[in-house]
Amino acid sequence: VQLQASGGGLVQPGGSLILSCAASGFTLDYVAIGWFRQAPGKEREGVSCISDSDGSTYYADSVKGRFTISSDNAKNMVYLQMNTLKPEDTAVYYCASRPPTRLYHWDNYREYIYWGKGTLVTVSS
Repeated sequence: VQLQASGGGLVQPGGSLILSCAASGFTLDYVAIGWFRQAPGKEREGVSCISDSDGSTYYADSVKGRFTISSDNAKNMVYLQMNTLKPEDTAVYYCASRPPTRLYHWDNYREYIYWGKGTLVTVSS
């Protein structure tokens, strides 16, 4: 089982980025995939989550209306479209997988089993 996040980089405030999470060793049909981020000196924060089992998506209040999570089951990929980026979005972003149950706790990182290496997003002028 492996997850690989990519797509990070340097972007100006107000800009956009698309992060990708490639999953291997399992299919997206039976898991939920979450995006988390961690800025220096701060706790890990849940950003978004998607469960293909019922099509549900979840977002942190701080990114609602700006970020969109989606999946491509044929490619076993999950994406995070990030628009109107702000300096406070600067962080290392991780994708992780968990069972698609009890998703009212989708932002509890302890309930995620497999984690990919992070990708750094820097929002700065």
